[in-house]
Amino acid sequence: MNARNLLAKLGPFIGLLLVIALFSVPTEVRGYFLTYANFKIILTQTVIVAIGALGMTLIIVSGGIDLSVGSTIAFSGVVGALLIQRGWPTAAVVGVVIVSGAGIGLLNGVAIAGLRMMPFIITLGTLSIVRGAAQLLANNETVNYDSSPINEWMTTPDQAGWSLPAGAWILLGLAVATALFLRQTVLGRHVFAIGSNEATARLCGVRTVRTKIMIYTAAGALFGLAGLMQLSRLRVGDPTVAVGLELDIIAAVIIGGASLGGGVGTVLGSMIGAFIMAVLRNGSGQMGWPTSVQQIIIGVVIIAAVFLDRLRQAK
Repeated sequence: MNARNLLAKLGPFIGLLLVIALFSVPTEVRGYFLTYANFKIILTQTVIVAIGALGMTLIIVSGGIDLSVGSTIAFSGVVGALLIQRGWPTAAVVGVVIVSGAGIGLLNGVAIAGLRMMPFIITLGTLSIVRGAAQLLANNETVNYDSSPINEWMTTPDQAGWSLPAGAWILLGLAVATALFLRQTVLGRHVFAIGSNEATARLCGVRTVRTKIMIYTAAGALFGLAGLMQLSRLRVGDPTVAVGLELDIIAAVIIGGASLGGGVGTVLGSMIGAFIMAVLRNGSGQMGWPTSVQQIIIGVVIIAAVFLDRLRQAK
């Protein structure tokens, strides 16, 4: 392995270390920032973006994009809150919410692969449609409910202890399963083949239309699960939540080494990218920087990530 390939593989790790070092220098935040309790908070904050990044990794590796992630998360949260409000059992709520996310992904996949339309345009339209549907379902207000076991997914009984929330363990299991799928299955290799060169993959016998529909459907299911995590965190169904979250999710995948041109990407890289985004937000908050400054920083990170992706492609 030459130095360039080694640097490409270690890039996300180096970026994470640099971000942690950035917020470890100021004495006013160092004492708390580097504690286990804070990193557990960061890990919990990472769960929603990281689960979304798993689905986005599948899509970007296949050469696509999905801008409707934030809307899908909000819609899924509203659906879950309404079902809990009506007394549905937890297992049924989880199943229906994941299926609702998969349904949105299926619609995206059919329009993109079946009708041969641009992913950017389709998902930009879906972003608005799904957000409007969430607001209609919720009657333009938050959906409150009494209690649910789902509320405990993003919390731990002892905040000062060493235990992790259930959501973190769910994320770990999904990350391992997604990595095995991409690297150890025929369908996973087809995802890379389509992203590298769709025309060549089709000539080699890959059923590109069916595979792309499956990719967007699976990603939608993951986005639906991320919506459940958002619901667990907020404990209300909010149709206005997760606006712009798709930028954090896409940035996490690109920071992790995936290429917007398709055919390149790893689950581990995407998870590190999601953790970097969470560390940036957590550290910025501890520094007392206003939300506007945080948005500027995130925007700069996104541009830098895309620029580095272009450099990798050129080389």
